[in-house]
Amino acid sequence: MNRRHCAAAAIALVCALAVLTAPVQAMAAPIPEPSPTAPPKPGKKSLEEVRQEIDTLYRKAGAATDAYNLAEEQTEKQSGEIVKLAKAIVDGQARIAELKNQAGAQAREQYRNGGLPPGAQLVLSDDPQLFLDGVNQVRQGQQASKQVLAELNRTQEDLETYTQDASLNWQKLETNRLKQAKAKKKINAQIEAAKKLESQLEKKELARLLKLEQEAEYTAQTAWLSSGALKDINREASASGKKAVAFATREIGKPYVWGAEGPDSYDCSGLTSQAWAAAKRPIPRTSQEQWRQLPRIDIKDMRPGDLIIYHSDASHVGMYVGDGAIVHSPRPGRNVTLAGAGSMRILGVVRPDK
Repeated sequence: MNRRHCAAAAIALVCALAVLTAPVQAMAAPIPEPSPTAPPKPGKKSLEEVRQEIDTLYRKAGAATDAYNLAEEQTEKQSGEIVKLAKAIVDGQARIAELKNQAGAQAREQYRNGGLPPGAQLVLSDDPQLFLDGVNQVRQGQQASKQVLAELNRTQEDLETYTQDASLNWQKLETNRLKQAKAKKKINAQIEAAKKLESQLEKKELARLLKLEQEAEYTAQTAWLSSGALKDINREASASGKKAVAFATREIGKPYVWGAEGPDSYDCSGLTSQAWAAAKRPIPRTSQEQWRQLPRIDIKDMRPGDLIIYHSDASHVGMYVGDGAIVHSPRPGRNVTLAGAGSMRILGVVRPDK
């Protein structure tokens, strides 16, 4: 990005933050009345009802996307485990062959000595010094034989365990693949249903739909700010948090694509996980796992870089960037953008670098 684009992006960011953090009194100004529209025909849904239905469909697609991403993550893990186990099995088989060769060599040596065990050969010896030297050799040989047999048994047991583990991992892998396929089917169905609703709208209605979305977000953000939520939130980001915020804000304008984690597009948790990966703090891939695994903090203790988890099913996530704003990847058909931290129902806040 050249300096002119960087400057433009910085100005846009400052302007957006200024709107999001305006005093409550200013933000509490009456929301402009929607332009008059003809009353809906009998049996036809109002535009607001369509908006709510589309929002619900995309939220369900978001939840299914989390299920898909988690299954994909688990599939990759199981594949990695299977590769490791396969190598361990090959190494184990090679070691067993080596140990069997050692045991065979000892058996052949005994045969060459007339089939007599070493102890009997010593008893028959009439040289005292040879007898004493032989005693030590016999002990060493017996110890070596025991070690070979013991290691052979251990290696065979390990090999059986590796084989069982590999079989179990294959079963898990197939289970996760089925989960992925099921989640993908559900995602596509929800997104297609939402797109179908949007495709039935005229150009003016689509513009009005976007305005209704913005008004709903504005109303929720205003209510959140009016509650005094920002009163004690004035903490600075950690060094890692600053890097994560810098990464996420650089991606503003890139499109939402479900399952994407950059560099050209993102889903909501793809953006947050990649931002923290850039800060050298790997976190879970999905918003639901981020909510489940990362340390939770109170909203009043929030600082830039923290992740705000939304909706009761933890199906959406945004990164807090300060001054009451988040950067997030909203849904299909929308781009990574700034929004009010309170523009959606907050489930809680997690901190990747606590």
